[in-house]
Amino acid sequence: MSLCCCSAGSRRLLLPRVFLGQRRQARRPLLHLRTTATAAASSSATSLSTQQQRQVSLYVDALLDWNQRMNLTAVTDESEVMTRHVVDSLAVLPPLERAYTSRGGDISGIRLVDVGSGAGLPGLILAVARPSWKFTLLESMRKRCTFLEHAVEVMELSNVDVVCDRAE
Repeated sequence: MSLCCCSAGSRRLLLPRVFLGQRRQARRPLLHLRTTATAAASSSATSLSTQQQRQVSLYVDALLDWNQRMNLTAVTDESEVMTRHVVDSLAVLPPLERAYTSRGGDISGIRLVDVGSGAGLPGLILAVARPSWKFTLLESMRKRCTFLEHAVEVMELSNVDVVCDRAE
């Protein structure tokens, strides 16, 4: 999973891999997801509204359904998708927000590009959590782009564009 940040400034951020502090068994409720970053970072919580939880649920359902026809992820268990993909994706939010607020920037209009989006992680989950941000999912494989377009439509996300092209 890779994430390239693009905003008014051309600064790029390299984010560390996030490790889960605890595993959740059920996908609902998602209201208070808690994760722990690497040893240098402190733990943080991300809350999702009922509507956002519904959108995440729709994404997980679509991912598992489409994953039976094409290889989007090696994870096939619903609870594992929630812990390994959704929670990990949400764990990127605090470092992103700190990076932009430390520069004195307004975080309401951030524009992000998820390069090599694959199954839409972390881009789609971040788009649900931050509807005021604009996301571009960049994927080179047409079949994955088809899934991403389907997921954006099912989740009713207006802040996501899918671009089927190579990053070069």
